[in-house]
Parts: sequence; C-alpha cells; structure tokens
Amino acid sequence: MTLTFGAFIGQVLANPVLIIILLLVLGVTIISGATDAANAIAVSISTRAISPNIAIAMAAVCNFVGLIVMTYITTAVAETMFNMVDFSGDTHAALLSLCAAMVAAIAWGIFCWIMGIPASKSHSLIAGITGGAIALNGLGGVVVSEWLMVVYGMVFSLVAGFLLAQIIVRIISRIFARFDRNKTYTGFRVTQICCSAFLAFMHGAQDGQKFMSIALLGIALSFGVDDISTMGFPLWLMVACSLAISLGTAVGGKRIIKHVAMDMVDLQQYQGVSADFATIITLFVATMTGMPVSTSHASTSAIMGVGSARNPHKVRWGIAGSMVGAWILTFPCCGVLGYALAQLFMLIFG
Repeated sequence: MTLTFGAFIGQVLANPVLIIILLLVLGVTIISGATDAANAIAVSISTRAISPNIAIAMAAVCNFVGLIVMTYITTAVAETMFNMVDFSGDTHAALLSLCAAMVAAIAWGIFCWIMGIPASKSHSLIAGITGGAIALNGLGGVVVSEWLMVVYGMVFSLVAGFLLAQIIVRIISRIFARFDRNKTYTGFRVTQICCSAFLAFMHGAQDGQKFMSIALLGIALSFGVDDISTMGFPLWLMVACSLAISLGTAVGGKRIIKHVAMDMVDLQQYQGVSADFATIITLFVATMTGMPVSTSHASTSAIMGVGSARNPHKVRWGIAGSMVGAWILTFPCCGVLGYALAQLFMLIFG
C-alpha cells in the first residue's frame, strides 16, 4: 500500500484523532532532538573541537539526513517497534491509547529536560506505548519476544559503549604516545568533528525511525491495516520527522550538552575521539540488528569508559548515578502514566 499525503489527509478527515497522534509524535521527536541528539555533539564541544552554535547546526543537518538515508537502507529498528506491542481491536480505542502513550512520553521528556538530565526519549516512547497497549489489550498487548530486543539494546548500549571506549582510548594513547601533542591537535580536532557529524547522522537513523514508526502505526490503525510493513515509509513522513528532530536540536541542545560532557568528566581531544568512535560503533550495530537503543545511553557510557580508563577518580560518578536513576525510573513511570492516561482517554472519549 502506497501512503500518499493525499490519502493521509483523507483519513484525517475520517479520524480527526489521527492528526493529534501525528502532532504528538512530532512533539516527542522535537524533544528527542533537544535532548538525545545533543549527546552526539556534546563531546566535541567539551573538548573545544567545535563551537556550540556550529555544532548544533551541523547536528541538525546530520539528523535530518540520517533518518532519510538510513530508512532506505534498513528499517529493522522500526520493525521492532511495530512488533513489540499489539494495538489490535477497536480502532477508536486503539488510537486513543496511542495518543495517551505519546502524552506520557512527552510529559516525562519535558520533566527530564527541565532537570537537565539526558534521559532516553526512546525508552520514554517504548514505555508509554507499552502502557497504552496493556490498557487496551491487557498483558496480551505486549509481544515479549520482540520487547526483549529493548532489554538487549539497553544492556548492549551500556556495556558496548563503556568497553569499546576503554579499548579505543588505550589503543590511541599507545599509538600516539611519542607524538608531540601540539602536532596532533589539528588531526584529532578534524577527526572529532567528523565523528560528531556521523554520530548525529546515526542518532537520526536510530531515534528518528522509532518515532516515525509510531506515526505510521497510528496511520495503519486508522486504515485497519494489520501488517504495517506493507505500507512502507512515505517520503513526506520521513521529512516531517527529520525536520522535527532538527528543530529540537537547534532549539534545546545546549542545556543537555553542558550536563553530559562538561559536567561529567574533563576530556582531552583524543579521548573525545575515542568516546565518539565507541558510540558510533554501538549505534551502528544496534541499528543494523534492530535493537532500539538510546543515544544518551551509548554516549554517556562511552564518556564514562574513557574517563575511567584514564583515572576512575576523575569521573564524577554522582552525576552518572543520577542519570542511571532517571533511566531506571523511565520504564515504570512512563509505563504507568501511559496506562493510566489510556484508561482515562478511553473512558472520556470512548
């Protein structure tokens, strides 16, 4: 089925709640751009390889390109998002539950942004739609075999980011141990800028697909389509979600940038390159295998890995601990909120 923009408008006229879902998806995508996307450029700014304003502009462009390009290469992450929950049943109730899930994810994201904590918007989204699906279809609304990909992704992003960063920074340290630090400055600076650009590209590929998949899920529900993979991602939807991520990055990135790299640990440029390389590898592997992971998780773990490789006492573990606490709370908080709001929406508007 080819989903043209005209067909979408026609369906909106029949199901006005659909436009609300799209606006909510774009809203949570903007929040992701303001928080998670900022992690892609935080390290290069903390090492002063690039100025904040230029880095934010670069990230906004790369987020836009990353979502569109990677969607043509693989939709594995989107397929996981499609298959992990079951919103089948009454179409109107399903759309209301999906609305509730989006509201829950946005509410949690705004709270974390106000607090300056880079909590995962991906996991907020996953928790919210899980709560909404349970409210609609009970525990049968969760497809456990697919939902486990989220758990695998969480563990993988934390472990791989941390260990890869430690390995890479040690290799780079040995290779350049006898080099004059002043002579390597330009090389590391350029490398880190390139890494930040590709990291922003991968964030668009990962997180953009997650949010875009929920928009397509809502559209599919309104059309009564069970197999979402047959619809495909229309270019207009890709562009809309890409622009939303870019807008969020341009507007709200600076607050998270300061908290992630500048407050957690002081990095030199070769360490910044190591952290970025580790995060890129982690995100690429996860994207190709269909594991929904958080840029915040991968980036923060890599920063901690680099810092602990040099001197564990130089890492401000208290800040890292507060982030981990936020990550752990995301699933129950957003899940319960999504469930409660779905029940409320179905009661009021059902």
